[in-house]
Amino acid sequence: MFFKGLLIGFAIAVPVGPIGFLCLRRTIVYGRMTGFVSGLGAATADAFYGLVAALGLTAISSFLLRMEHWLHLFGGLFLFGLGLKTALAKAPSKEVATAIAPPPPQRSWHAAYLSTLALTLTSPATIVAFIAIFAGLGLGSQHLGRLHAFELVGGVFAGSSLWWLTLSLGAGKLRDKLRAEALHTVHVVSGLFIMALGVWQLAQLILSLTR
Repeated sequence: MFFKGLLIGFAIAVPVGPIGFLCLRRTIVYGRMTGFVSGLGAATADAFYGLVAALGLTAISSFLLRMEHWLHLFGGLFLFGLGLKTALAKAPSKEVATAIAPPPPQRSWHAAYLSTLALTLTSPATIVAFIAIFAGLGLGSQHLGRLHAFELVGGVFAGSSLWWLTLSLGAGKLRDKLRAEALHTVHVVSGLFIMALGVWQLAQLILSLTR
């Protein structure tokens, strides 16, 4: 059951979206550890939604889906604000967060973790994806005991974390080859792109409300 969860968690995490781009940017600008910790925030949210689906907690899933518009509004504004802050901030020197430099303050890692956790939780449609996948594989709540459900969700967290580890290590290799000027360009362009993602999410919300 754990291995099935691992494969599901990996597959859910792989598609590139705002979270993937954010983790990629943080790895390139701040280093592998910051990127990976950001990914752990997303993995935690995936595990939470997987747990809701695996245990058949319909009250929670129904509430989150009813709040979907508000969550999308929060997510869009969050992305726009984060992108604006990123674009205007000064990029750190290339020596920051490298193996020979002291690690960044733990509070920076806490902020990286909590921001991606909150952002991933603004997409309750993920619950629908988990319910569909679990049902398709015969892993719905009616087929699982609590022990197997927690084992499955543990695998989801491990699989999602494995993807973020892979992404941060790969992006870290790219970071090692970038010059300081290129690093600054990545910092500014990525901020503008994150702002654009926020605008796109808000536009999608407006379109869905006007239909």
